[in-house]
Amino acid sequence: MPEAPIQRRPRKTFDWSTAFIAVAVVAAAAIVYWRDGQARFLEILSADVMLFLDILPKVLAACLIASFVAVLMPRDVVVKWVGAESGFAGLIIATLAGIVVPGGPITVFPIAAAFLAVGASVGATVAFVTSWTLLGYGRALVWELPFFGADFVIWRSLVALPLPVVTGLLAHWLAGWLGVRTGSGA
Repeated sequence: MPEAPIQRRPRKTFDWSTAFIAVAVVAAAAIVYWRDGQARFLEILSADVMLFLDILPKVLAACLIASFVAVLMPRDVVVKWVGAESGFAGLIIATLAGIVVPGGPITVFPIAAAFLAVGASVGATVAFVTSWTLLGYGRALVWELPFFGADFVIWRSLVALPLPVVTGLLAHWLAGWLGVRTGSGA
């Protein structure tokens, strides 16, 4: 029997966070234009357009990867291991996954969205993202170890280790209290 299509949240036609960012961008652009003149304004604008063009293919690729991951991940396995019924073990598994997933936010956030769409619980998804943020090995190896040394990385990691599980438990409790439903298995 074929699986049901992935359930996605309906998108709103108006988004307050986007409106806030748009207003902030227009205000900052106006201030730069007024304070520094047209030449500086155009210099910043062209640099930002180049940054946008540079990052756009990466964002598109990450979203495509997340979509394929959502289709390729067996829904029943995701629900079993990190779904709403997985309990504390699901939070631990999601935490471990967050530690080992490479890449930056362009990669991780679409994957987290795919987890939700396939049936991961809110708590497990929060644990995954929090773990990647606090304990991701890439940051530790590339940035922290060279700058701070092994002692710092070990102590910081030990102190941060329980936090993804704590945030996952809190998110699970709040989602239940607020009646939030995500994915097909939550």
